Order: sequence, then C-alpha cells, then structure tokens
Amino acid sequence: MFHTFFNPTFANHIYTPQEMLLCESYPQRVVYNTVYTTISIFGGNFIMAAPAARGMSPESRPPTSKFTTGLRNVGGNIGSTLSRPLFAVVLAMIAGGIVIMFTSPGSLSDRFFSAVNAYQALFLGSFGNAQNLSFTLVRIGPLILTGLSVAIAFRAGLFNIGAEGQLAVGAMTAGIIGFKLSSWPGWALIILMILGSMIAGAIWGGIVGLLKAWRGAHEVVTTIMLNWIAFYVTDYLIDGPFKAPNQADQTSSLPLQATLPRISDFYNATLGKILPPIVGPDQYLVDVGFFFAIVALIVYWFIVSRTTFGYEIRVIGQNPKAARYAGIPIGRNLILTMALAGAFSGLAGALHLMGQFPYQLIATTFAGDSTGFDAIGVALLGRTTAVGVLIGSLLFGGLRQGALQMQLDANIPVDLVFIIQALILFSIASEFLGTFQRFLPQWMRFSSRPMLAANITGTAVVDLPEETTASVANTDNTLPEAVPASEPQASSGEEDS
Repeated sequence: MFHTFFNPTFANHIYTPQEMLLCESYPQRVVYNTVYTTISIFGGNFIMAAPAARGMSPESRPPTSKFTTGLRNVGGNIGSTLSRPLFAVVLAMIAGGIVIMFTSPGSLSDRFFSAVNAYQALFLGSFGNAQNLSFTLVRIGPLILTGLSVAIAFRAGLFNIGAEGQLAVGAMTAGIIGFKLSSWPGWALIILMILGSMIAGAIWGGIVGLLKAWRGAHEVVTTIMLNWIAFYVTDYLIDGPFKAPNQADQTSSLPLQATLPRISDFYNATLGKILPPIVGPDQYLVDVGFFFAIVALIVYWFIVSRTTFGYEIRVIGQNPKAARYAGIPIGRNLILTMALAGAFSGLAGALHLMGQFPYQLIATTFAGDSTGFDAIGVALLGRTTAVGVLIGSLLFGGLRQGALQMQLDANIPVDLVFIIQALILFSIASEFLGTFQRFLPQWMRFSSRPMLAANITGTAVVDLPEETTASVANTDNTLPEAVPASEPQASSGEEDS
C-alpha cells in the first residue's frame, strides 16, 4: 500500500510516523516539492524519500497580493464547506416538491403551483416579516448550542446523541438554582444559573467520555441511556419536590430577576433612548439568550481552530492510532470533549428556560422535544464548522417555524418538513454530489483538492549533511534545521534533470 504526500523535512532519510507528525506540527521547517512514499512491508510502515520534482521555489513564484490570496483561501474554504450541504438542501427541496405534486389534486400545472405556494408559505412563515423572524430566532438559539454540542463531539470521532438529555439536565439545574435562591439580586442569580447549567451538562456529558475512555463503552449506547435517565429524573423533580401548588405536572415560574429580557425590550431600554424605538416590543419574542448562542459559535471556532486542545481532538477524530503514537492523551481529551459538548447543551436548556414565557418547567416536555435530535442534522449539514452550524440552524429552525404557516395557507401537512429534513440528511450521508459531478463539465465541478505543485520542471535528490544525519538519531522530539529547498545539495555534486 503506497501513500504519497508532500512537505517532509529531509530527503534521503527514512522517517518514522512520529517524525512525520512533528513535521506537520512545524510547517516553517518544511522543504518544498519533496515527495515521500509510505511503504507497508511485512506489517511495518516505512517512509522513504523519492526523487522529487522541482517546481518553482517560493522566491521564484510571481508575487501575489495578500488580498487576492486571502480572498482565494476564503472562497475555497467556503466552497468546500458549503458545496455538499447546499446541494443536499436543493436536492431535498426538489424531492419535496415532487412529493407535493404527487399528492396534490388537479392538473399538472395545478400541482406545480401547489408546490410553489407551499414553499412560498414556508418561507413567509419563517422569514416573511420581523415578527415571524423573531419566532424563528427563538428556535434557532437552542439549535445553535446543541448543534455545537454534537459538532465538537464529531470532531473527536464521537457521536453525541445525548444533547437532549444534557439540555434537560441543564434546564433543571438552572430552575433549581432560580427557585432556591430567589432572594438573590438578578445579575448574580442569572450568572449562577448559567454557570450551574453548564457545569451540570458538562458532568452529564463527561460521564459518557469517562465510560468511553475507561471501559470503551460506545457513546451511542451510553448517551441514549443517559437521555432517558435525564428525562425521568427531571419529570420526578417537576412532579415532586418542585411542583407548583395547585398545578399539575409543572413548576412555578422563575422569579422575575432570574429571567432574560427580550431583545426588543433591551433595545428600547438602551439604544432606543437615542435611536427610534421598536413599536410593540411584546410581539417580538426572541430574547438576549440568542446573543449567547452567537458568542458560543465564536468560542467554538476559536477552540477548534486556534488551540492545542482543538488540534488534538481533530487528530484523535481523524486517526486515533497516530494520535496515540504522537503522545496525545486520548482518554483525557475524550472526557474533556464530551464535557464541553454537555456544557453547550446545558447552556441551551438554561437560556430557553430563562428567556421564554412562561419561564417554568413542564413534565414530559423534554422527552417530546426534538431540539437535541435536530442538532444532529444541524451538525452534519454544517460539516461541524461554526458557520455551517449557524446556517444549518437557520434552515432547520426556519423549516420548523414555517411548517404551520404552510399548512394554513397551502393546505400542505407539516409532515413535509420532516420529509425534507430526512432527505437532507440522506443526501449528505449518500454523498450524491460526487456522483452528480461526474456528469458535469470540468469547469462546473466542485473541487476541494489542494494544488500540490505547479510548473514541474525537473527532479532533485538531496543528501543529508553528516551532522544532520547524526542528530536525527536522537530520541527526543526536536527536529534539526532543514536543508533549504531552493539550494539542494546533489548526492554526486550534480543535479539530476
């Protein structure tokens, strides 16, 4: 089995997998345009330097502006991230329209206009005016947080189906703190409720990571079991110790200082003093908890893309054996990953409880809530990226919110929304885009393959200096300085062309 790749540190040297991992960690020491091949012989992997094709060195390449390079990188990242999800959404919408046409009465044109009217009503019910948009944002906030919970677990190669249970634990913990400490000032009570919900969710998710790291228990089984434990425990607490007097299966409402204001009221109380105020703020239900969800997106992006912990969980998710060989603590990172996932979901439960009327917990609500399970689709649709999770939440939240308007205006059952969601996930899982691209012209195909080298003109073989060869034999993780690619040293004093 042969694997060819670029960017090693030395030529004419057999590399161990650990040394190659270190080379990836220190890109500033990488030599350009040198090809290495991994050869599996008698069960062992050996990395062998091959004569590399010499391309243009960085100094000889034509200058490119930083703006052009940045724009190309951003466009390529967005295209590679969103091409497959967008294709899945379009394919699901087309399939949903076909279902409407098959089930609607009348001629072919009447059926076609029925499908168009259904999607028009679906869009207007979600984003048609400011009030409907505020209703949609109420659904989007918890979807963002639970989507991040599932996404960060996916990054580490874990399947977190327990977002709903972690949400329930976080909401119940925030409610208990609000009921027991109702005499506290609002600013301190809200902070404590938020922190308490995140800690409770982190503990609930950390149990899954601990069982995975300690006993190898599969996270799908443990998260499903913990979901039902969370549902039944919260139902007991709501029906028992925290049941409201003379009420059935529900708690009392949170004290006023423990609730979050609506964005419209917050705006009128701050910027509305100097800017035009919002008329009728009570009709816009979205609360300031939505801002917490946006901040969580930024935190998630920073953790995954800009921290050592994020790098380690990505390595674990892509190749656990390589991560273990490189000395990455897999068990600890699995526990921390699931704890962080639980914290995101627990925060979602607390913010929804504190921000939405009637600010109380109702028994059996969590078992019938689909937020934690829709989050799986959000994370898959967003390809576990922060921007993708936001877009996926907008789509799923809009579908849920606009379903009732579609049923009222177009007489299309709300079950169509579930069909569309299922088709989206089916399209992503089936990788239809790769098959579809085969029938497209070359210029219309999406491509996520990086350009390895351009304008290959020849080959070069590079020898290691004696002092470099001796230093490679050391046992620590330090790497000696690399031989510059632009000034190769030929093995016989001549360059092979």
